[in-house]
Amino acid sequence: MSKLHLFDMDGTLLHGSAAAVEISRQLGLDREIAELERAFAAGELTPAGFAQRACVLWAAADLTDAQVQAAFEGAPWMDGIRDVWADIRARGERCAVISLSPGFFVERLLAWGVDTTHGSRWPAVPLRKPLEPSGILSSSAKVRITDDLCARYGLTRGDCVAYGDSMSDAELFAVVTESVAVNADHHVSDLATYAYTGRDLREAYELVRTGE
Repeated sequence: MSKLHLFDMDGTLLHGSAAAVEISRQLGLDREIAELERAFAAGELTPAGFAQRACVLWAAADLTDAQVQAAFEGAPWMDGIRDVWADIRARGERCAVISLSPGFFVERLLAWGVDTTHGSRWPAVPLRKPLEPSGILSSSAKVRITDDLCARYGLTRGDCVAYGDSMSDAELFAVVTESVAVNADHHVSDLATYAYTGRDLREAYELVRTGE
């Protein structure tokens, strides 16, 4: 039986960081994004509210595609991501990234060997059009996208493994058979099948492969 491996990005594939933080760093907006991150973590901003505020910040700073690429290349990625995805595909299994972050950042991971990526729908850089809140993903959207992928690949939730770290992953962890809390907080640590702390995704993946 095949498996579908579902990876969160911010805090999971990105060690201790998020796409919004890395992009804002390129624009010199570290303080501003830190305040938005704080408000989001405290429940003062919804995913859509956070995205709208961030979009205004980045548009005012004239964000360019080159800056997005620089943020992607300079981000603190976990070690071994390409190796894990190559092994998953070599075994005839599937892998996907589902993230609340902007799709124009998340989709860059396709070049690293993941089968599919799903990020929030933002206006194209340089963000000249308004952001549509309906295009911003939520924790429940991760479950919906998982169900869509299962239907596409002929799998069920019982064939899925989720890798995540925080509140946005809790709903998905609650419905799949296996899950790995990667450098995680309390929102998912009690729900996870396995827990991993460190910088190498290969080691987290090995927990699933060996069942230990």
